[in-house]
Amino acid sequence: MFLVVGLGNPGSKYAGNRHNVGFMLLDRLVERHGFPPWREKFKGHFARGNLGRAEAVCLKPATFMNVSGESVQPAMNFFRVALDQVVVVHDELDLAFGTIRLKQGGGTAGHNGLKSIVGRCGGPNFIRLRIGIGRPQSGAVHGHVLSDFSVQERAELDDVLQRASTALEDALLQGVAAAMNTHNR
Repeated sequence: MFLVVGLGNPGSKYAGNRHNVGFMLLDRLVERHGFPPWREKFKGHFARGNLGRAEAVCLKPATFMNVSGESVQPAMNFFRVALDQVVVVHDELDLAFGTIRLKQGGGTAGHNGLKSIVGRCGGPNFIRLRIGIGRPQSGAVHGHVLSDFSVQERAELDDVLQRASTALEDALLQGVAAAMNTHNR
């Protein structure tokens, strides 16, 4: 079983923010694969079902991004999921908008949601699906991640989320290394 965690901030105020691309992807996966409705537990919302042949629990922490580990750690314990079976879907400033990258382990690159998960869940050796949101051309990074996608980005977002869905499913079914070879181009 995999625990697939989409990072974001709860509430309608943040729903369209770049920082919530993890939530957006999980909503798409749960709907597309016919999971039962979201349930509240683990300081978040979860849905359990199958992504292809892989059993998965999808989790959207409702703790705010910076303390996501407070939701992920109890879900890992409850479902008895090892750290290397956790997949975290998150926004990535250091990738151009629309770029998708998979990796196993690594640093946090200053991402507070990842820092929280590393600190609460036993280290950095989880799978990451990074979805590029790009850096702002001017202004603060904080304002960029908490702003909505531009009109042009929204026009492309459906395709980005589709490619990310495929990459995630391939990682679960074929393994991270094989999926990286296919999708990290």
